[in-house]
Amino acid sequence: MVRLATSFDASAIATLFHETVKKVNSRDYDVKQIAAWAGAAPDVAKWRARQAGRTTWVFEVGGTVRGFAEFGANGQVEAIYVHADHQRKGIASALLVQIEEEARRLGGARLYTETSTTARGFFQKRGFKVLKPAEVDAQGSGFTNFRMAKPLL
Repeated sequence: MVRLATSFDASAIATLFHETVKKVNSRDYDVKQIAAWAGAAPDVAKWRARQAGRTTWVFEVGGTVRGFAEFGANGQVEAIYVHADHQRKGIASALLVQIEEEARRLGGARLYTETSTTARGFFQKRGFKVLKPAEVDAQGSGFTNFRMAKPLL
């Protein structure tokens, strides 16, 4: 079930993010990049602060957060993460549908995201096109990500 996140979800979101980056994204990034991206431990304060500036939804099963998505200003898909043990079960798709519905409700003409190598295929299968690859820096570690966009019809 998709629902709006509350401040009480920050701990679950922080833990899910940390574990997912370490387990899932490690297929496409090296140890140094994963350490810079995930951090040493889940950072609840960081995720609580992020929630203040974005609309955040969680996908919950039996009271446990299995995925989350963040939607920011101007149609930006800020994040979609699904727990490593619950990949390929439609959770990310359900969260993206929620984002698309919200964007249309707000009168948006398109969605865009800056996504990892790991998630690039997910977004492409859902109608996003790569605008350009970009090199970004996170805590001294370089990453390739992809700026992608999708028109909302």
